[in-house]
Amino acid sequence: MNTNNGSSMRDFILLGFSNQPQLEHVISGIVFILYIVTLGGNTMIILVSNLDSQLHTPMYFFLSNLSFLDLCYATSIVPQMLVNLWGPTKSITFGGCVLQFFFALDLGATECLLLAVMAYDRYAAVCQPLHYTVIMHPQFCQKMVLTAWLGGLVGALILCSMTLKLPRCGHRKVDNFVCEMPAFLKMSCVYSKVIEVVVYALGVIFLLVPLSLILISYTVITQAVMRIKSTGRWRKVLNTCGSHLTAVTLFYGTIIYMYMKPKNSTSQDEAKFFTLFYTIVTPTLIPLIYTLRNKDVKSAVKRILYVEKWLAKS
Repeated sequence: MNTNNGSSMRDFILLGFSNQPQLEHVISGIVFILYIVTLGGNTMIILVSNLDSQLHTPMYFFLSNLSFLDLCYATSIVPQMLVNLWGPTKSITFGGCVLQFFFALDLGATECLLLAVMAYDRYAAVCQPLHYTVIMHPQFCQKMVLTAWLGGLVGALILCSMTLKLPRCGHRKVDNFVCEMPAFLKMSCVYSKVIEVVVYALGVIFLLVPLSLILISYTVITQAVMRIKSTGRWRKVLNTCGSHLTAVTLFYGTIIYMYMKPKNSTSQDEAKFFTLFYTIVTPTLIPLIYTLRNKDVKSAVKRILYVEKWLAKS
């Protein structure tokens, strides 16, 4: 596989599995299918949440933001990945690599905070049902989402600016499918204790603290669920909370493993598969988790399709 032809000296080379072209062909097909599912699933959630008035609730407001975030996350990575997997070269421009690196940090950090916000919403819905509409009023929901987006932006700007200042000594080969922080740090020809400390500090802020808040929320929710006597309400709580908890497990599990594990504790090939999982598989599974188990979304889709069919006939 040619990795150099057509690339300038400022371009980066995304190696992927260059030494295993047959594996790359299989991966490219899987990635393409998952990307189509990601586009369709997340777009459907955004449209349904906005078009159906019965879904104009805090939960679906947060879910539509999560879907939009996953759409942006996947789109910032997958098209370039497919070009490199299908084409004769594996280059990416310096600007393209920096943008991919920045958006991966920004959107990933935002998702960490947004999942914590969604856990608080579930806590308020289950544990404070009589005061839920007062607690989760629209302006408060908008402020929490804005805080999540701004928090992710600030964290990404800090890490991106510090990482890009590291000397690379002419190194241009990124031993991964995407331009992300671990790969960038491995390209550097110097060791920076400062960046390592900042990465762990921001990891605590964006990963461990939100995850701790989520676990606390679900501990309280579990206690409240045990006291619910209505079978119907009990099942509804389990469905909505179960979907969110599954999304949290998928996203946080792989991200924490990649960014908070000791340095050089895993092989690079293993790291590549984990990268594929949280950049491709997770954004695909989250909309499926929320739609396949959610009667409200299914009903909303049926109502919208019925209205469209009725308008077409009239």
